[in-house]
Amino acid sequence: MSHEPKVRGLLSNGHVQSILGGLPPRTRAVRQRAAALLAASHELLLDCGAGVRLQAFHAPARAPGSRLAVLLHGWEGDAASSHVLSLAALLWQHDFAVVRLNLRDHGATHHLNRELFHCCRLSDVTGAVRALAQQLTHQRLYLAGFSLGGNFMLRVAASSEAPATLATAVAISPVLDPVATLAALERGVPLYRRYFVRRWSRSLRRKQRAWPEAHDFEALLRKADIRAMTAGLVERYTDFPDLEAYLRGYAITDGRLETLCVPCSLLLAEDDPLVPAADLTRLGGAPQLRIVRTRRGGHCSFIERLDAPSFADRFALERFEAVEGAAATAADRAVATNPGHAPRAPGPRWHPVPAARAAQQDPSAP
Repeated sequence: MSHEPKVRGLLSNGHVQSILGGLPPRTRAVRQRAAALLAASHELLLDCGAGVRLQAFHAPARAPGSRLAVLLHGWEGDAASSHVLSLAALLWQHDFAVVRLNLRDHGATHHLNRELFHCCRLSDVTGAVRALAQQLTHQRLYLAGFSLGGNFMLRVAASSEAPATLATAVAISPVLDPVATLAALERGVPLYRRYFVRRWSRSLRRKQRAWPEAHDFEALLRKADIRAMTAGLVERYTDFPDLEAYLRGYAITDGRLETLCVPCSLLLAEDDPLVPAADLTRLGGAPQLRIVRTRRGGHCSFIERLDAPSFADRFALERFEAVEGAAATAADRAVATNPGHAPRAPGPRWHPVPAARAAQQDPSAP
């Protein structure tokens, strides 16, 4: 595939890209492409351990196979977000089984868990992925996430709790350093701040209605400011000593990804208004991480045509199939060198460009 989205006119503007992904011209087109996937999907309630339950939607593969894609939305999105549905529709058309996962307190799930969502609850997502590996046996897991969801999926792949059947993870516009993203929100276009304050406030009200004996967010909601609201949440609902410690808790910079257990990929645009591309140089020398840095694409969108899969969709599909091809090649070589023994489900192995070097180059080849 091309190393840069083919965008022209208004689509070459990062703000237009970022906003258009959630507007009706795009969302209607995505839902039309995803209609068959949605009809084939059914709800799962996943036991993630420690009494935590997460909701997911599973569309079995159209043809027999062993590939399961698990997709995760961004903060205050959900399993029906246009980015998630667009990628899900493309993968399903290419005979992946697809699971669209909801984070705690996202979608219509505020009633499932008493305790409040926050971004350091990695065990929720690792537990969900492990539950899927146990329920949908004999399937290799291919993870993909957008924005905060991409951050979560990379942390899953770097965790010792990742299941043995994990093949790869792809992150689209993942939050790298939450301190930098919060600062970008505060100094950027006010539209983004208003959007997230409105969505988060609505979510907190839903949580309070679901658990009135446990939560009272009225004082928090009156702040109507992301930094102040987050600091209040950290003080009242987490064990972190302050806001900075909490934000550091889910950063993936400064060596956090050196423990990636499988080859992973990251796509980020230089015109992303929320995730500064300069922070790519702080990912360190994670040997299993491949970075593709584009000039255009905005935050998570990478839209080339309203009625077609995005550049990000095609990137994720290409990376999934490349890792699958590497695993098949490794298995074939094992059989060739030792024909009397079947190989033991080898994990994919390949040698991407080191993260620190890739972050300083022009967009890298797939």
